Amino acid sequence: MKAIILAGGKGTRLAEFTKLIPKPMVKIRKKPIIVYIIEHFFRYGVNEIIIASGYKHQIIRDYFKNKRFYKNKNISIINTGLNTLTGKRIKKLKKYLSKDENFFVTYGDGVSNVNLTKLLKFHIKNKKIATLTAVHPPARFGELELSGSKLIKFDEKPQLTKGWINGGFFVFNSKIFDYLGNKNEMLEREPVQRLLKKKNFMAYKHNGFWMCMDTSRDKKVLEKILK
Repeated sequence: MKAIILAGGKGTRLAEFTKLIPKPMVKIRKKPIIVYIIEHFFRYGVNEIIIASGYKHQIIRDYFKNKRFYKNKNISIINTGLNTLTGKRIKKLKKYLSKDENFFVTYGDGVSNVNLTKLLKFHIKNKKIATLTAVHPPARFGELELSGSKLIKFDEKPQLTKGWINGGFFVFNSKIFDYLGNKNEMLEREPVQRLLKKKNFMAYKHNGFWMCMDTSRDKKVLEKILK
């Protein structure tokens, strides 16, 4: 099975690092965050990784070219353009996917312990074109429980349990390409709406660990967690 990792954005909210390197190459404990994502796929038997690069493409390409560990792995780095949006990046990879093939897609800045076997089974069982992993976002600030002015509970870094957000780790059938327009579109906007209109989108609920690296604060938190 194949997995696409979207790794072409400029990562402007992490500019102190991404001025020099693409965001997926920012290191967490001496290892680029994209490597954690790739190794997670490998653990579940995903045997072909396609990295959809763009911004500073050559840095990603050179990294995997020079790492002996990955020379026996099937990792392709495809330059999908500097200003290409997520929907168009996937569309540009159509020729690498077979007819009626299921494949994973995720972002190059989010790590999780989502069970990919269960995610895939859920997708196949529901017979839809698209499935996303829904996650509870980690709180950005400490959560307080109050009774009037009395502090009842203070949780410094809780995991929110009420709301769900898109955690990436999609499974798509290759029919998805019928829903990706020829314009430069974000996957999360027009294509998603087209899928929803046809009732072709499911959400797999993941209650375990998930976190994305948007800011330097997120980077520091991930450093502690992955220690």
